[in-house]
Amino acid sequence: MAMVMGPRQVGKTTTARSLDPDHVYINWDNLNDRKLILAGPDELAHVSGLNQLRKDRRTIVLDEVHKYRHWKNYVKGLYDSFHDRAGFVITGSARMDIYRRGGDSLMGRYFGYRMHPLSVGEVIRPALRDSVILPPVSVSADDIEHLLRFGGFPEPFVKADTRFYNRWRRLRSEQLFQDDIRDLTLIQEVSQLQMLSELLIDRTGKLLNYSSLASTVGCSVDTIRRWLDVLESLYFCYRIQPWYRNVTKSLRKQPKVYLWDWSLAKDTGSRVENFVAAHLLKACHFWTDAGFGQFDLYYLRDKAQREVDFVVTADNTPWFIVEVKASDGGRISPNLAYFQEQIGCEHAFQVELKAPYVERDCFEDKKPIRIPAATFLSQLV
Repeated sequence: MAMVMGPRQVGKTTTARSLDPDHVYINWDNLNDRKLILAGPDELAHVSGLNQLRKDRRTIVLDEVHKYRHWKNYVKGLYDSFHDRAGFVITGSARMDIYRRGGDSLMGRYFGYRMHPLSVGEVIRPALRDSVILPPVSVSADDIEHLLRFGGFPEPFVKADTRFYNRWRRLRSEQLFQDDIRDLTLIQEVSQLQMLSELLIDRTGKLLNYSSLASTVGCSVDTIRRWLDVLESLYFCYRIQPWYRNVTKSLRKQPKVYLWDWSLAKDTGSRVENFVAAHLLKACHFWTDAGFGQFDLYYLRDKAQREVDFVVTADNTPWFIVEVKASDGGRISPNLAYFQEQIGCEHAFQVELKAPYVERDCFEDKKPIRIPAATFLSQLV
C-alpha cells in the first residue's frame, strides 16, 4: 500500500486517481461510500470486483478513511485478504500516524509519502527524480512571484487571481476549523484554537514562547502544546527544532514555527523565509520517503544570538546550512563560516531572493557562498 498524507487541497486525490484509469475510488466523506466501508472488506471487494478473475490488478483509492475509528483494522483486513489482486492507495489530510492509534499495526504493509504544495523544482520539472540534487534549471520570475504571493496549493497558484485566492483561503480556513477539528478531535474551544493559529501566523519564523502564547490565548502551557500538535497533524504549521550537536552554548529546546501555506505570512521577510523552509522540508521528506536516506531540517542558534536559518542533515550528519535574505544580501553573513566550522557541514549558502538566476551547480562550492534563490530552489524537489 501507499499511504499519501498532506494538507487539504494539495492534490492527493487527483494524484491517486491518476495512477490507474480503472481505479476504484472510495471516499469516507461520501455517505454511500461510508456505508460500504462499514459493511466490511468483503462488501468492498464485491462491489469493486476483487473477487472476480481479472487480467490486471486494480487500484483501490481510499480517501479520508482515517476518520473512521477502526480504520487501521479495516485497511489491514482489506490488504491481507486482497493484496494479491489490488494495489491500495490511502490518502488523508491528517497525519495518519498520529490519529486513531488503536487497532492492529500496519507495519510492513505500506510505504508512507508526504505530499507538499508546489515548489520551484516541481513547477519546472514535475517528473520524479532518481538523484537527490539535480542540475539547476531556469525558472521564470513570474512563477516565483506567483508561488510567493498565492502559495503552492495548485488551484490558487494556477489561477493566480487575487479575488479567487481570497475566497479559497477563507473557505480552506473554515474547512480546517469547522470540519477537520470537529471530525478528528475532541477540542471544544475552537475559537481559542483559531486565535492560536492567528498568533502563529504573526510569529512565522520566530522562536516559540509557549508561556506567552498561553497567556494571550487564555489557557495553560500544556494546552498550547497539545493544540500545536493538533495544528501540526492537520498540516497548518510545523515546528523546527535547534541543532545543538557540536555547537558551543547552543539553544536546545525552543523551536521555530512555520506554515504549510507560506502565503499566509504577512511580513515579507517572514514569508520569504517560510518559502525557503517549505522547499527544504519538502526536499527532506521526499528524499527520506524515496529511500535516499534519513534527511531532517533544523535551525542553528547559540546563546550569543548567532543564528543561521536552517541546517539540513543527512543520516544525522550536517550536510548544508542556509541563511535566507529577502533582498540582495550584500555582504555574506559571518555566521555561515562560524557555524560551518563548528558543525563541520559540507556547504554553506546565503540564499537571496532578488539575485538573478545563475546556471551553475551551487553544490560544487564548499566555502560559504551567496547564491540566487532561483538557482538553489531549482536544484531541490
